[in-house]
Amino acid sequence: MEIAVISGKGGTGKSSISAAFATLSEKVVLADCDVDAANLYILFNPTHEEEQVFVSGQKAVIDYNKCRNCGSCLDSCRFDAISLSDGEIVISEILCDGCKLCSRICPFDAIKMVNEDKSRMYAGTFRNGKMVYGRLSPGEENSGKLVNMVRDKAKTMAKEHQLETIIIDGPPGIGCSAISTITGVDHVVVVTEPTVSGLHDMKRALEVTTNFKLKTWVIVNKFDLNRDLTDRIENYCQQRGIAVIGKFPFDRLVVDAMVNCKSVMEWAPDSEMALLIKKAYNKIKML
Repeated sequence: MEIAVISGKGGTGKSSISAAFATLSEKVVLADCDVDAANLYILFNPTHEEEQVFVSGQKAVIDYNKCRNCGSCLDSCRFDAISLSDGEIVISEILCDGCKLCSRICPFDAIKMVNEDKSRMYAGTFRNGKMVYGRLSPGEENSGKLVNMVRDKAKTMAKEHQLETIIIDGPPGIGCSAISTITGVDHVVVVTEPTVSGLHDMKRALEVTTNFKLKTWVIVNKFDLNRDLTDRIENYCQQRGIAVIGKFPFDRLVVDAMVNCKSVMEWAPDSEMALLIKKAYNKIKML
């Protein structure tokens, strides 16, 4: 069973809840699919038993031994990635889209395409099972493809080690990487918070999961910071037949647990927060 934990916006506590789910009594595969800002490996310090290179695309590079600064590429680049600096043609690594046009039209064969291959996928063991995560290198793209690689590896590890549950910590938002995270999973947990932006972005996330016909649950984290907005969130979900399976208060224990590189289930297993998280998790597992 795959359980994806996502949020419409960052800062809702999604990763803290994912970490808590991953450290309940059973052994699991934990997949950190927030590849643009993976952080669960910091918390769990998994072993690095496997490392795979992820080629996100290609970038154009100039061979200045061949370049004659003719300007053919400068006039043709639709992404404004090529410019003239101090009389020399330069290509912006950030703006280059890898379309290959400049390399094809260069009359001196001075531009070649090189792989963007600094991104990685790692797999190993953590204290409650197996873990896999991706790290997208700054400036590299195709985060959705890297998420797919992470998920495929998680499924393979689950099968090899006979682990029934995969917990997926997804990225915030509703972009390509989020879509790749939730496609085909058994359950989606949307973590929100009682703020105006939290409500707005939860609605967007729920529109996506509804369109994909995914079994979706909502958790309101830090609900006691604004009870009126919490009521609005609950009313919105009730009108759309989406169950709110947990309302978690703001609790300093969660911060203390993270500072000490533990989930709240490990740091304070008998606390109110731990009991609420376990209750919400059990609701998902039963259905």
